[in-house]
Amino acid sequence: MKRRTFLASSLALAAAGPAAAQAIRLPAGADPENTLVIELKDGPVIIRLRPDLAPKHVERIKTLARQGFYNGIVFHRVIEGFMAQTGDPQGTGMGGSPLPNLPAEFSREPFVRGTLGMARSQSPNSANSQFFIMFAEGSFLNGQYTVFGNVVSGMEAVDKIKRGNPAANGTVTQPDRMVRVRVAADIR
Repeated sequence: MKRRTFLASSLALAAAGPAAAQAIRLPAGADPENTLVIELKDGPVIIRLRPDLAPKHVERIKTLARQGFYNGIVFHRVIEGFMAQTGDPQGTGMGGSPLPNLPAEFSREPFVRGTLGMARSQSPNSANSQFFIMFAEGSFLNGQYTVFGNVVSGMEAVDKIKRGNPAANGTVTQPDRMVRVRVAADIR
């Protein structure tokens, strides 16, 4: 697999347009194949994917990103001091992708600020396309949900995601969206 250097990645982003070139920079040493770029209204969020912890979940996220599945999907559940959840094409928290559910890949990796975890129903083997980004530490999730990545840049944009109604379990009226989600290796 060919890795691009930081300079080559920056040049490729410059060709994508001035906003992308100004805002998206991969950290030194980042593996573009295992780096996700989530473009939000307030800026890009760079995610280091963790195939060492959850190879099936990372592969699913990359597959859906490459299909354009996540583009335009809302953050339907956002709870202050906890997390922002997205990945449901229906925007209700009840939907998923047409792909089959994934078996749990729980690990000892803690849920801290910037951790990405897969959402699921009561069944541990029900993760599909929905995921969440932690605003703060959530040790009560440790070992109960699959960790598949962490924010390495752009947490300030995550912090600006519109919060939901606490009385409605974080349901958001007129929610913010993921503008575009891409695997960094695919950005030209």
